[in-house]
Amino acid sequence: MKHGLSLRRQLLLWLLLPQLVLWLGGGILTYRVALNYAEKGLDQSLTQSVRSLARQIKPMGSGLLVDFPKAAQAILEEDPVDRVSYMVSSPPGKFLLGNQKIAAPPSGSALGQLVFYRMEIDAKPMRAVALDVAYGDADNPQILRVQLAKSYIARERIAKELVSDLFAPLLLLGLALSVLVYAGIRRGMAPLTRLERQLKQRSAADLTPLEFTTAPTEVHALVDAINRLLAAVRRSMSQEKRFIDDAAHQLRTPLAGLINQTELALDESDAALIKARLHKVHAGAQRSARLVNQLLALARSGSEVPMAQVDLAQLAQDIARELSPRAVAMKVDLGYEGQAHATMHGSATLLREAVMNLIDNALRYGVSSQAGSEPTVTVSVHQEAAHLVLAVEDNGLGLNQAQREHVFERFWRGSDLPGGCGLGLAIVQEIAQRHGGQVSVTQAQPQGLRVSLQF
Repeated sequence: MKHGLSLRRQLLLWLLLPQLVLWLGGGILTYRVALNYAEKGLDQSLTQSVRSLARQIKPMGSGLLVDFPKAAQAILEEDPVDRVSYMVSSPPGKFLLGNQKIAAPPSGSALGQLVFYRMEIDAKPMRAVALDVAYGDADNPQILRVQLAKSYIARERIAKELVSDLFAPLLLLGLALSVLVYAGIRRGMAPLTRLERQLKQRSAADLTPLEFTTAPTEVHALVDAINRLLAAVRRSMSQEKRFIDDAAHQLRTPLAGLINQTELALDESDAALIKARLHKVHAGAQRSARLVNQLLALARSGSEVPMAQVDLAQLAQDIARELSPRAVAMKVDLGYEGQAHATMHGSATLLREAVMNLIDNALRYGVSSQAGSEPTVTVSVHQEAAHLVLAVEDNGLGLNQAQREHVFERFWRGSDLPGGCGLGLAIVQEIAQRHGGQVSVTQAQPQGLRVSLQF
């Protein structure tokens, strides 16, 4: 069987993976912000330098006096890797002095306004600034352009230093957060671990409910679901055991009788006596078959079955119609009265079993000892307030109060007539309870027995 990742590993993956992505994204964003601020620092440095250089160039008559001592030039050119390039031109673009030919600003410049732009010198990206200054007199105005350019090496170095200084604390914070996440997951998974340990320590026969009090709501829901499953299994096993016990107990006597009758028949030589023995064997076999069918119906009434909308009135009419030939043969007036249609939520199979048992009981016992009147069995379905009631009523002698108290006990029989096994009304009660209903037995008027199913 192929196993996927455990729940703990999945939680760690989905909690730590976004953290890693955010950590990397934060590092990249930090680097970009550091570059931006380093560029602002570079612009401030270029601003101070270009204004200082512009102040060193003074107009003198119709010419210019450049007071640019070698010390200042040495400072500008002291770093061979990240040296500052400068150029003075007048008019703008006509080289006067400097150490590089610096390109003009792409958008031009206004007098006294600083213009920052990017350019390249020897295929190296540079940050440049241009400042135009007016000099001369009214008759001969002149414009002087001072330009400085510096590479991005310093900016990138500052950004990398800033990111490296920030990355170490971020890494430590990430590790600390990972440890906290793992500890939190482990603590959160502890109830499931305890639940797993409880289940592993149980024997296969232990179906008692699980006890879980100190756990999150989700685990309580899981425990409730497991307990419901255990209850269903326990109920199913109980029904199976009851079925086996009942079958073993109830079939022992008829099977012993069958064996006894067949042994006697084998010892007989008279054909008439042998035939009589065979009739008894046949009757015993029929009773055993009915007992087995009733036991199976009782077991089925407690099993899980699908529920759907059922027309109870139509179902009762169909069953009464099916049993009409038997009623006619017994000279019993079997009829239906009540609503033509009445729907409910239930199992058609189980409801059919219940109605069949009620009508069979009425035909078998309710009309067996009439006092002169025509035997009748009436099936009805009608609405009583918020309940749907199915009733089967006969006009026989009925049962007294003491007998009615035992009618739902399994294997209890209120008549000595052959053919029954005392399970019919027990099955009806099981089916009624499965549908959230109840069954009652009352004395009919003026005589007889009325069995009602109320849903």
